[in-house]
Amino acid sequence: MIKQVMVIGLGQFGAALCKSLSKRGVEVLAVDYRQEMVQAISPFVSQALCFNATDEQTLARTAPDRRDLCVCAIGDESRESSILVTALLRQMGAKRVVARATDELQERILRLVGAHEVVNPERSFGERMASRLQYHSVLQEFPLGDDLLITEITVPAFMFGKTLAELDLTKQYGITLVAVRRFQDEKINVVQPHANTKLMEGDSMVLVSDKKALDKFMTRLSQ
Repeated sequence: MIKQVMVIGLGQFGAALCKSLSKRGVEVLAVDYRQEMVQAISPFVSQALCFNATDEQTLARTAPDRRDLCVCAIGDESRESSILVTALLRQMGAKRVVARATDELQERILRLVGAHEVVNPERSFGERMASRLQYHSVLQEFPLGDDLLITEITVPAFMFGKTLAELDLTKQYGITLVAVRRFQDEKINVVQPHANTKLMEGDSMVLVSDKKALDKFMTRLSQ
């Protein structure tokens, strides 16, 4: 379990990551060279420091090797700094380094200098948003690697009152329903699906499938 994290770069992505991790009980050290960013995040994290993370000696004093995770969240403002900081973190023995990239070239370079994982938040959001725009019933979509998707959609009218056994989604479309979210008693409840579960108006379905199977299913819904 991750207990201590250092996040370097406090733009929108870095700041949101700091706040979310802190809410989960993680001890977060937030770093940025901009004093206003450090002051803004300070109430939400365990410690916030203002310094340029490309300064090797100052960065070393934060003991990256003692952190469970180090995130280089530096964005478009300095691609060179992002690459240098990632390399320094690895050189200093950081156990796991996650680096943010804004394009494919930067992603390749970050991997070459030792990033354990590279993320591109803008690209990921754009890919998820595409499905929501293409199919109005898609509420959320998350990729599981390159071959699987987790998708939440609103239950279409033709499924109201039908059981999962009657619908047989796996046989018909090659998708697996893993949960039903139901608004009931003024709150959202998660229903564990079984053969006799009936879908109701207002329900949403959480599906696991590959992209081809999902497109087939969504095409059926739009007919």
